[in-house]
Amino acid sequence: MPGCVRVLLAGALLALCGCSPEPPPAAQTAGPAPPEFIGSDACRDCHKEQHANWRGSHHDLAMQVASDATALADFSGTTFDYFGRQTRFYKSDGAFRVRTQNARGVDEDYAVTHTFGVYPLQQYLVEFPNGRLQSLPFAWDSRAASEGGQQWFHVYGDEEIAPGDELHWTGRQQNWNYMCAECHSTNLQVNYDSAADRFATTWSEINVGCEGCHGPASRHVVMAQQGEMRGSMGLQVDLDDHGRATWIMNPETGIAERSELATKRSRQPEACGRCHARRGTVSSDYTYGLPLADTHRPALLTDPLYFDDGQIRDEVYVYGSFLQSRMYQAGVTCSDCHNPHSLALVTGDDPSTVCNQCHLPARFATREHHRHAPADVACVDCHMPARDYMQVDPRRDHSFRVPRPDLALVSNAPNACTNCHDDSEQDIASAAESWWGEPEGHFAAAFSAVRNGAGNMPLLGVIADSELPGIVRATAVAGLSSPASEQDGRAIQAVLNDPDPLVRMAAVGSAALLPPEARVQLLQPLLQDPVRSVRIETARLVAPLRDYLSQDSGFTAAAEEFRDAQQAVASRPEAHVALGDFESSLGNIDLALQHYEFALNMDAAYSYSRLNYADALRRTGDEAAAEALLRAGLELDSQDADLRHSLGLLLVRTDRPEAGLVELQRSAELAPANPRYAYVAGIALSSLGQTDAAIAALRKARDDFPADFDIAWALATLLRDNGDIGGARELAEELAEQRPGDANVRALLESLAAA
Repeated sequence: MPGCVRVLLAGALLALCGCSPEPPPAAQTAGPAPPEFIGSDACRDCHKEQHANWRGSHHDLAMQVASDATALADFSGTTFDYFGRQTRFYKSDGAFRVRTQNARGVDEDYAVTHTFGVYPLQQYLVEFPNGRLQSLPFAWDSRAASEGGQQWFHVYGDEEIAPGDELHWTGRQQNWNYMCAECHSTNLQVNYDSAADRFATTWSEINVGCEGCHGPASRHVVMAQQGEMRGSMGLQVDLDDHGRATWIMNPETGIAERSELATKRSRQPEACGRCHARRGTVSSDYTYGLPLADTHRPALLTDPLYFDDGQIRDEVYVYGSFLQSRMYQAGVTCSDCHNPHSLALVTGDDPSTVCNQCHLPARFATREHHRHAPADVACVDCHMPARDYMQVDPRRDHSFRVPRPDLALVSNAPNACTNCHDDSEQDIASAAESWWGEPEGHFAAAFSAVRNGAGNMPLLGVIADSELPGIVRATAVAGLSSPASEQDGRAIQAVLNDPDPLVRMAAVGSAALLPPEARVQLLQPLLQDPVRSVRIETARLVAPLRDYLSQDSGFTAAAEEFRDAQQAVASRPEAHVALGDFESSLGNIDLALQHYEFALNMDAAYSYSRLNYADALRRTGDEAAAEALLRAGLELDSQDADLRHSLGLLLVRTDRPEAGLVELQRSAELAPANPRYAYVAGIALSSLGQTDAAIAALRKARDDFPADFDIAWALATLLRDNGDIGGARELAEELAEQRPGDANVRALLESLAAA
């Protein structure tokens, strides 16, 4: 389920009556009326084949009103046991119903109003008060019984999702209006009212119709009726990525090439990516034909979404993978492989026949190419390995990568060969090298090295390699960490004008590592970047420095776009927290407090509302109110590491260091994967004079988090101050390898060498 604040900001309406008389009708000019959504049936007469292909497709069946004709599951009174609790599916008075646990853990009867999806599973929606639709965690496996289907299952498998868990079906994470609706219906308008905490969500078509991809078609139909088809034919987006180009086979390489180079960014991946990407929403007004990053923020290749080599890990869909591929770089687009209307492969059910369009079977479907009997392996087995999501839904990796068994030895990258072979990783890698020669370098080695403590240096080579896909370079830019060297700063500066908006967006975010004066100078031009996501990220970064911007910088407009981006997802407390943070950075502390309080009222269990609220209260000098807020949160969840960490810092600030240490150590225990909490707990021990305990804690933290600079620096200086010059020097030498351009590290190493 992909991820959608209506904050009503006070404003003044400027009344124009009395300022000047209205011009006579003849002098009035009006542009053409905006096109309207008119429904897929309006397309049928002129596009019979396409309409027929669409009927019955996954898009056509993306969402339906629950009925005997649409609901595939067994609602005959069958039950499903989930951790000792029975859920019953039945019909009553013709309606589909389910009896299952509510948010309080009490069994309750609900009406199933809609079906969601169709194959290999079908989900079901339940209507809640205030316009909410919630997705049941129990889905129907619509595969054939011979394939293990035709039964109910829980989408989280053997993982218990109990009432109160953020993933429980009654909560915000399973809310259709925000999580699912945009991609399963056409012209979806979320229509969330923050003040009333109510949805009035609407659509033009309940499913994904023609206009879901092509945009509103009223003008197109009128032009067709009048026989005046010209230009874009009245549509807002031209999805023809080929133009006059064709694919021509190169007999020497056995690979087809475009007959002419593409002169513009492919639009199909951008259009399909709206729903086939892991992304966030930054605008409630989707504009057809613009880059995806103008209305959404695509996810980068970060852990835990992707493996080090960019292979899919979490449920990331297709966009981020396809952008990495050689196919995308060569100009291949979605409809080269998929019929965009039926969604079937263009050559039939055998995926290898799709590959054969551009890759000669005589060269590639051979033992010489893949070292297997041709009948034993398909192209997708090696180049598009699949992972299962939602228990029964295999999704193929669309990066079309060449298998690299060697990367499994130096990174966390999966080895496609082990899907069929149980040989050791080393043996497989050795065999591959003997067949195809020494493998080339790969960005996975850099990402893995950084994750394991190598500092920023490996990333600089990835950033500078213009031959790599933009999403890879953007991931490298976003991965830069503090402290940033001069070389890191130059790398960030060099890509602020990169042609890829993902790279520019990442560069803006990493500019936070630079000194404030550099941020102002470098980022100000990006307040007027052509892509919205870049502008709003820039507004966020320069907000604390707005007084140093020129009057014509564009900050005011970009700041409003940032606010609008949060309004697009107003049903989420994190949107109001983001607004609070933004207003706080602008010095609007009273408005920030209002946003934090609003977020807290939406969801008292969402700890970031409480944390940021408490921090804002601290800055107003009201430590007592901040403490009360944090302790109230711990009454709700005593295991919340973030709240305990924040309370520990507050106690230290208010001259209660021993009590603060207890909370800081507890937070580190509760969040063992958080390096900051381990670092702060170690520093707290040191500040209380418990030097040996501090050194022991920081040594452990260093082992657990080899990539964290602050931990290593603190341990090195503590060892030095405690007389362990050799241990400090060893650590300083490691830091010098990780951060060769850092002046402070060089100075530390020099001082230790002289000691």
